[in-house]
Amino acid sequence: MPRTQIFCASTLYGAATLAAALDSGYFEEPDRRVLLVFNNAANPETTPSVDEMPGFETLRGHFDDVLSYNEAIRPFHPGAWRPRGEDLPLFERYLRQLWGLGEDRVELVLESLQVDPALGLAQIFTDAPIHVYADGLMSYGPTRNKLDPLVGTRVRRLLHLDLVPGLAPLLLTEFDVPAEVVPAERFLKVLGGLTGAVCGLPGLADGAALLLGQYLSALDILTPAEEEELHVRMVRGAVARGHRHVVFKPHPTAPAGYGVALRKEAARLGVDLVVVDTPVLAEVLYEQARPALVVGCFSTALFTASAFYDLPVARIGTDLLLDRLAPFQNSNRVPVALAHALLPDLEDAGRQAPALPAELLGGLVTALGFAMQPKIHPGLRPAAERFLAAHWGPRVEPYFKRRRLTALGLPGGLPQRLAFLPRNSAARRVARRGKVLLRAVRR
Repeated sequence: MPRTQIFCASTLYGAATLAAALDSGYFEEPDRRVLLVFNNAANPETTPSVDEMPGFETLRGHFDDVLSYNEAIRPFHPGAWRPRGEDLPLFERYLRQLWGLGEDRVELVLESLQVDPALGLAQIFTDAPIHVYADGLMSYGPTRNKLDPLVGTRVRRLLHLDLVPGLAPLLLTEFDVPAEVVPAERFLKVLGGLTGAVCGLPGLADGAALLLGQYLSALDILTPAEEEELHVRMVRGAVARGHRHVVFKPHPTAPAGYGVALRKEAARLGVDLVVVDTPVLAEVLYEQARPALVVGCFSTALFTASAFYDLPVARIGTDLLLDRLAPFQNSNRVPVALAHALLPDLEDAGRQAPALPAELLGGLVTALGFAMQPKIHPGLRPAAERFLAAHWGPRVEPYFKRRRLTALGLPGGLPQRLAFLPRNSAARRVARRGKVLLRAVRR
């Protein structure tokens, strides 16, 4: 029976990772290879999809066909639609006919399996074996949602880039899924070919700082005004470090108006600012010209700059995000924690050492993984307790919420006999009256 592999990608970074995995021989030769493109932008009609991005043509040769999931389920949005359970056989027949699959055995290669559209596709092709690949830092954190065993037990492996050397991914370990590293040299070779196909990018002046936007307001982590202020702090920090040329690369899905405040601040400081309007990977800019400094919040591109290109990097705003992320199990928490722990603070030029010693990183991620998803990873409790009991203090406190630790009965939370106080209305009334009396005495 013919065999078809369906590789799914929503970002050019992910497509490049898939190409590197194919070049590394991680997949046996099938009868047909299909790249299925997801456009998960809030307004996909106005945002270029992966196969429309500059440089994609260098990746197309890895696949026999390039298809669009958005077109297949139009007018629904791929991130907000999933067929009902009773309709799954109907949609499998529909997609097999639409994509010319016939009776082929299907093998799926998915990103972000825990959410749609990947999860919906895995449920439509009920019997297909699954490979998961990670296109960023989230693979180091726990699975975002509890997966149906009918999906999770079909996952054969997790492919990922070694962005944090020595740290093992936590993603999908509840199903004992083994992790395999995509070789960095293969990935860089793919990016080198992609870079050669991109034209019209501005050159980076000697000593230029590259600022990476992430469009955090779209994730409801920051307001648009707060994110603009974060960009302004980036340029101020770069100038404070002596950079007179600044290049800003906005997120591909950020609105056109982003960067206005940044331009005003650059003009006030008298520095040369260039905004990259072409939707390209940050790694393309690393390939074309080596920036003297790469600045961002918790972008994966910060870690590729450091681990693969040996470029100086600095983070900014991670302390705010660690406090702001909600709920505690927000899947961005581990990426933010990794940036905060491992990368130097842009605004603290005198301290270039990591905020957390490297030997504590594994314990921190394990403790975070349990605190975020205790029902998915109950077996991590003893390790989390040991880590928090041994290391709780100023270096570890920013990564956790006392309320969360208290609810889970972990070291660092309120003592059990006092845990009732935040929820006790009488205690809150007494506390408010005490504050009023204290203010009156001070007058």
